[in-house]
Amino acid sequence: MSSASNPLIPTMRDRMLAGRPYVADGTVATLTDRAQRLAAAYNAADADPAARREKLVEMLGSVGEDVEIRPPFHVDLGTRITVGDRTFANFGLVALDIAQITIGADVQIGPNVQLLTPLHPLDAEQRRGKWESAAPITIGDNVWLGGGVIVCPGVTIGENTVVGAGSVVVSDLEPGILAVGNPAKMIRRL
Repeated sequence: MSSASNPLIPTMRDRMLAGRPYVADGTVATLTDRAQRLAAAYNAADADPAARREKLVEMLGSVGEDVEIRPPFHVDLGTRITVGDRTFANFGLVALDIAQITIGADVQIGPNVQLLTPLHPLDAEQRRGKWESAAPITIGDNVWLGGGVIVCPGVTIGENTVVGAGSVVVSDLEPGILAVGNPAKMIRRL
């Protein structure tokens, strides 16, 4: 019995959105088509702030007041991203939102930052079988992510934390610290 005819077996989309393992199929392409069209329109928009904001609001799940995300900006779905008031993201933000990405208020994001929620299994057979999943990312208020920072799936970065340029964040960072490196580690409290 297929998942389409049995309500007890969740669809691939349901499994994906719930953060459970799934096998990617044509559904993923369908879900990303809208986001890709909107991202392309956003990235091609002229510098008129009102026009650009309109496209951003249409693309993302929630956008606070006075948010600026400089193009190019790339997303998987878009609808699973929320951005708090007065947040700024410099050029080249990649936000792969198969799972929820929550960005707080007054966050500063340097150029070429990657927020990556997708997970792929370590087991080679499962990868060949196209299994994957995702885990949410949460970035607290007043966080600064330096240029080139990579935030991995399932990470929470506490408010008022600074992550140095080029760092790879693989585990949660507590509030009010300076963290740098690969993997990012606390250097000191702020």
